[in-house]
Amino acid sequence: MEKGRLAKKDLQVAIEQKEIYEKKLVKYQLKLLWMQHLLMENKLGVIFVFEGWDAAGKGGAIKRAVGNLDPRNVRVWPIAAPAPHEKRFNYMQRFWRKIPQYGQIAIFDRSWYGRVLVERVEKLAETEEWQRAYKEINNFEKLLTSDRYIIEKFWLHISKEEQYERFKKREGDPLKKWKITDEDWRNRQKWEEYVTAAEEMFDKTDKPNARWHIIPANSKWYARIAVLKQMTKSIEAHLKINGVDVTAIPVSSGDGMLHK
Repeated sequence: MEKGRLAKKDLQVAIEQKEIYEKKLVKYQLKLLWMQHLLMENKLGVIFVFEGWDAAGKGGAIKRAVGNLDPRNVRVWPIAAPAPHEKRFNYMQRFWRKIPQYGQIAIFDRSWYGRVLVERVEKLAETEEWQRAYKEINNFEKLLTSDRYIIEKFWLHISKEEQYERFKKREGDPLKKWKITDEDWRNRQKWEEYVTAAEEMFDKTDKPNARWHIIPANSKWYARIAVLKQMTKSIEAHLKINGVDVTAIPVSSGDGMLHK
């Protein structure tokens, strides 16, 4: 049985109508594009971190977020297991190398939180290593957010039943079969262990300067819009704190279009 923050999320929330979804998508994509230009002009950095269950829709949400941004100033970093040469360094070294320049947006599809999630559950890190990592991660994020960056962290949350349905659908689709592996099925057997690890991660690393946002994702449309909405909200606050005039940022007219 799930406990803590994950259990409190209503996974039944959804956007049912495609027309509503598409209008909201245009609204937030345009707003995010406008904000990207202000970030570049004012040399302010943004880091978005995505974690969550396998097949929760992280890739789809990221794709919609960056789809209409200036590609010269946004980077998406898909994070897999460290390569052999990366294991010669402290585990944070490979992430430091991916921190964006001032004025850029970086999105991490999985992240340094692997140390307290998969490495913890799969026993790829010693107990002392992953327990120590909470403080190391908090210090790392504080160092960045005390400078000219914001960090916002998203956990895309789906039910175990929804994950099963998505796994089966992937297996039956020749174009998506590559997305499902034996390891994905094995990870399902440790669902409760991952819940425990995630809840402790939220408790120890959800800080005022680097918040976790748990996004109900049984509805892919709902999750994508929720992510985009939080992204624009966070960036707008970042701009204001740094003295940037945001009165010219377009707002919704209620018809899905944006006007000044």
